[in-house]
Amino acid sequence: MTKKKNSDTDDDFDREDFAELRTLTRKQVLDMLRRGETLEDADLRGLDLSGVTFDGANLTNAKLGESNLQRASFRGTTLVGASFWNANLREASLDGANLEEADFDYCNLDGVSFKDAKVKRAIFPVKRLPIEQVQRSVRTGERVRMEPIRHEDED
Repeated sequence: MTKKKNSDTDDDFDREDFAELRTLTRKQVLDMLRRGETLEDADLRGLDLSGVTFDGANLTNAKLGESNLQRASFRGTTLVGASFWNANLREASLDGANLEEADFDYCNLDGVSFKDAKVKRAIFPVKRLPIEQVQRSVRTGERVRMEPIRHEDED
């Protein structure tokens, strides 16, 4: 494993280390963002990253499934091919983000804004969030509102 500094801790990782990691910690993510490092291909599944600012970061093909991303900011972030399966993105900002081929299936997207985002081939939970609402948010920045879960939708 390549380390950036002499240390007995596992706090500093670079891209080559991702192959050896299962999931990064919140502290590692914040440190990498602070240093301007890429989070491409990062495994962030199940983390509490609520309120984190990812603005301008590269999260291409990142795994964010089942993470708490409530009130997180992804303004101008590259999220091509990222998986948000079953994540909580309530009140997050995805303004200007590249979301091409991102997977938002089963996500809580209530209150999310998509102003000027690129959503080509992205997957949305269309039973609870009509695609027209996403398109309107892309144009106007209006926050989307998800429909409540109905028991017949759970099957």
